Parts: sequence; C-alpha cells; structure tokens
Amino acid sequence: MKIKETVGIDVGKMKNEVRIHTNQKYKNFDNTVTGITSMIKWTLASSNYAKEQILFAFEHTGIYSQQISVYLTENGFNYVMLPGLEIRRSMGITRGKDDKIDAKKIALYTYRRKDELKPYELPSKNIKEIKSLLNLREKLVKQRSGYKATLCEYKRFLKRKENTTLFSVHEKMINELTKQINKIENNLMDIVDNDENLKKLYKLLTSIKGIGQKTALFMIAYTGGFTRFETWRKFASYCGIAPFPNTSGISIRGKTKVNNLANKKIKSLLDLCAKSSIQWNSEMKLYYERRIADGKSKMGTINIVRNKLLSRMFAVVRRGTPYVDTLAYCA
Repeated sequence: MKIKETVGIDVGKMKNEVRIHTNQKYKNFDNTVTGITSMIKWTLASSNYAKEQILFAFEHTGIYSQQISVYLTENGFNYVMLPGLEIRRSMGITRGKDDKIDAKKIALYTYRRKDELKPYELPSKNIKEIKSLLNLREKLVKQRSGYKATLCEYKRFLKRKENTTLFSVHEKMINELTKQINKIENNLMDIVDNDENLKKLYKLLTSIKGIGQKTALFMIAYTGGFTRFETWRKFASYCGIAPFPNTSGISIRGKTKVNNLANKKIKSLLDLCAKSSIQWNSEMKLYYERRIADGKSKMGTINIVRNKLLSRMFAVVRRGTPYVDTLAYCA
C-alpha cells in the first residue's frame, strides 16, 4: 500500500520526540516499551491513515533506537532508520539545536522521499549478535593495545624491582583481555557453526585468497548476510573504496579519488586483505607488479585489488559456489 503519512521521531536516551507531518501534531513519550506502545496508539488515533500507509522515521542512534526498531518490526509497522548526517545535510543552513524541531525536520525529509525510501528490515538475531560481539572485540583489542604500549615504555625506562605493582597489573590486564578476546572469537565461530546460512556464507568468503576470518565476519555483519546491498559497487561506495571524479567546469581537473565518507573499519580490513593477497596470491601479485612496471601508482593499484576482492566476495555469494583459482589451472 502507498505511503501517505510520515512520522518523525527524534530518539533520545530517555524521551522520544514525535511529530506527525500532515497535521503537525506533536508529543513526547518515554523511550520504553510502555512509552513506545503509547506512541503507536497516539499516532494511529491522531492520523487519518491506516497503519500500512504510515512510515515512521528516526535516526540510527545505536542502542537507543534498538528498542523502538524491534517493537515496530514485531508489530508490522513500516519504518526507516536514517543516517544522522543525511538528515543534517537535508536541513540546509540551521542555527541552534532543538529535539522538537528535529522531529519535525525528520518527518518533512521522510515525507519528501517517501516514494524512494524502502522500509527497513531488521537483521536476524544471529547477525545482530555477531555485530555486537565484533564491536566489543574491537574495544577490547584497543584497550589491550594501550596496556601493551604502556608496558613497553615501562620496560624501557623503569626497573621492575622498584615498580612491581605497575608491571604486574599491566601484565594481568593484558592476559585477562586476551582471554576475553579469545572467548569472544570462540563465541563468534559458535554462532556461525550453528547457523547453516551463516556457515555457508563464511565458507564461501574464506575460499577467496586474502579473505580471513575477521573480514568474513565483518562482511556478513555489515551487509546483513549480503541482503542490504544490491551490488558490490554500492558496498564499495559505502566502505570508501569506490573512485569518484573530481572535476568542475574548466577550473578544476582533479584526479579521480575515493571519498572520505566511509565505513573506515571495513575499508582498513579490505586494505589489509589486498596487501595480503598481493603477497600470497600469484594472480594479484602479477597484476600488481605489471601495473607498477607501467608506472601506475601503488595506492591506486592497491585500491583496484581491494575492489577486485570485494567483487569476488559478492560473486561467490550470488553464485553459491566457492572461488576457483583459475590461474592454478593455467599451463
């Protein structure tokens, strides 16, 4: 059924500011299950449209928006989660900050694009858990790196006998963090092994030379099991490895380059995969050496390899068969 009404929600830690676009009715509710239930009842009572014709919209605010997205999904409502930057740039020149006005602008932006926006589909429970565990692992790895760096400096400038507490506490923290990181990695693999679809995706991705465990899990999590992006080119744009022109009239003739708006974590993983593939994959190594011999830039060539690996990941998933190294069969 065609969308005829939009509802903008400014999601907060404690309160949700809600604005109905067509009649401009406004109210705030607690960000709890009870508050969200009251919000839905108020919206249906205040609007002249059926629930199938109403589109709810709010920013993706992590854990704060998780409860409302789960509720809307379970009760069959249409909704979209929009990037905060997308909404801010649609507002034009603004001054000040007000949650009530933000809800109004979210509703207006969604109404203007109601025919283009696709309702959001919540990823499966296992994919959400994988994403949460990967984020937790990243935090623990950063903390461990901090302790390791500090311990290295202590060893260089301090005597252990005179600073036994400093040394022992840092070493214990590093050991405990390593233990917890290993536990998370084991939990991640248990989730994959107990889900046939995720297990198949994981095996397909790791069949490509240069794609390891960590990259495969991140790809599964951030593509929603390869359902959120229609093509690998769209995902390349999302993770910041797709080149874009940089020209304007006759005054600007810049080089084609990647954009800074990107998922930097995925981009860094693909960069490591590309460098590993150049080192250990004969096909990529020959390709890299040939372009460098032709005078092409190293970073430009590495970016091409990143795109090649990404296209192969999408290809094996779409085809449903592992990657075949055709170079190995050459005479």
